[in-house]
Amino acid sequence: MTDAEDDPVPRRQQTTIAVTGHLDLTERAIPLVRAALDELLKPYAGAGGPLVGVSCIAKGADTVFAEAVLAAGGRLVVVVPSRDYRRGVVEPEHGGSYDRLSAAAEEVVVLPYETADREAYEAASAVLVQRADRLVAVWDGAPPTGKGGGTADAVLAARAAGIPVDVVWPEGAARGG
Repeated sequence: MTDAEDDPVPRRQQTTIAVTGHLDLTERAIPLVRAALDELLKPYAGAGGPLVGVSCIAKGADTVFAEAVLAAGGRLVVVVPSRDYRRGVVEPEHGGSYDRLSAAAEEVVVLPYETADREAYEAASAVLVQRADRLVAVWDGAPPTGKGGGTADAVLAARAAGIPVDVVWPEGAARGG
């Protein structure tokens, strides 16, 4: 039987949610953001279910989101901005999380840039937006910095493309200095 009406468990359509967000969340902000992300992802959750999370797994918001996706039973796609990203950008204290999440990913997309620079970050943001049905922005609402490839830039690109954006910035969340 293949007819949906004959299927006792209705199939839900896959939803791909990408993330953009701040790298410099404070230690106090991380559990607040995680709780808000867990709540946001609940409707899409389910073991092997229809949730696909897309993240660059940078420290901060990207990592918290990737962990929440996996905890919700979703599948993870990792976008790596450049070939040197792990070696040149990932800080030692984040390396373990980065490696664990990369290994847990269903797909790892390494962009064809040698160096993690503005062009690579802008391209990574573009891939996130292109793949997303929705974008989650762990964002304090700050405007673009003018450097490109940042959280506000991804939000603006998603909105321009007609992609729904869910802003997550729970009360008490803050960025470190």
